Amino acid sequence: MMDGPLMNPIDRRSFLLSFPAIARSAASDRVRVALIGAGGRGKDLLRNASAVPGVEVATICDPDETRMRQMAEQATTRTGKSPALQADLRRVIEDRDIDAVILTCCNHWHALATIWAVQAGKHVYVEKPVSHDVDEGTRMVAAARRYKRVVQGGTQRRSSERFRKAIAYLHSGGIGDIYMARWLFTGPRDSIGFRSPEEPPADLHWDLWLGPAPKQPFHRNLVHYNWHWFWDFGSGEMGNNGVHYLDVIRWALKKGAPRRIYSNGGRFGYRDQAQTPNTQLAQMQYEDGVEILCEIRGLYSNEETGMHFYGSKGVMHLDRSGNFQVYAGRSKKPELVVDEGWGGNAEEVGHFRNFIDAVRANDKGMLNCDIEEAECSTLLCHLANISYRLKREVRFDAASRRFVGDSEADALLGRTGQPPFSLPEIRGEGTKS
Repeated sequence: MMDGPLMNPIDRRSFLLSFPAIARSAASDRVRVALIGAGGRGKDLLRNASAVPGVEVATICDPDETRMRQMAEQATTRTGKSPALQADLRRVIEDRDIDAVILTCCNHWHALATIWAVQAGKHVYVEKPVSHDVDEGTRMVAAARRYKRVVQGGTQRRSSERFRKAIAYLHSGGIGDIYMARWLFTGPRDSIGFRSPEEPPADLHWDLWLGPAPKQPFHRNLVHYNWHWFWDFGSGEMGNNGVHYLDVIRWALKKGAPRRIYSNGGRFGYRDQAQTPNTQLAQMQYEDGVEILCEIRGLYSNEETGMHFYGSKGVMHLDRSGNFQVYAGRSKKPELVVDEGWGGNAEEVGHFRNFIDAVRANDKGMLNCDIEEAECSTLLCHLANISYRLKREVRFDAASRRFVGDSEADALLGRTGQPPFSLPEIRGEGTKS
């Protein structure tokens, strides 16, 4: 399906970086971006990119050529200009005329594509969850720092004025000292059934779709959405949607990685081919005793998705759209003292515009969700999933980014991809989680 061998971008980064055109002038009004991944989030980011003045969607990339062409038609309709098409993201990264890449490809591609891109001098907007495993996230942050590129994580609530107002209220001490936060995500999903291996469609470059994941046969439950529920490619609902709530809660608590993690659950209500749980509980505890309680319900429920913060002076309920209510007092019936509600969703265009502003200034300090913050929130998802898979509590050391005396858990921190899709070592690896 390929038209010839490709050189690994890692082997040629010195060649690429020798061209100053790769790192365009930060003062340039025009930012040429490549959209890598033509699924649902790709459509959202295409809409967002098209709404920001001075952004040119120059290339659409996806290993599924049918989806790629469909996305290109949407781009042409939105912008009046036809983008280039490329099935292989390595060739996009090699393109010296691309300033930044938007990664809405599958989770298992996020880290490698980000690292290759920053090595080639490009800025990166990477969708959540930003990594597929813990070790990948460590290398992503190290690469962004070493190559001095702007890398924004796709947890867009950080750019919502409604969420920012709620977090400011908590940071001001509005409910006192917060000792616990919990969130519930209700996202009913039906059985995906069972699909047998078969030959991939002629318009799908299966080798490119797999990329750094273990080699395996094609089946219809992987392409194009249900890969989320297989450990080789996705992180289950904890990484798919849970990362948003963990990100907001970490932001509110001003916390990094927890010390103790316990998660359980299962796949209930039906039998199917998926591997990740449709029902999951997780408890995370910090050294000072502050806790995060997480609950995912993938079967039908009459409860509402949202977050609660419990403090020494009151309680805040924060819904998925940024509306919040605060109840204060120590009586059996606390008084409603704040009721902030606007309706609607987080402002995604604002999050992408924030990325473009930072790219133009070449200043990661302008980002609302720098890769280090996005990676830390993703880390919590991975820790919960590791505990779930081991069916026991685990203890994590943030300084070493390893579990405490637990080689069985350490074995789930990362994986080794196969050439040419193996993850490169980055000098100076490490984060501040």
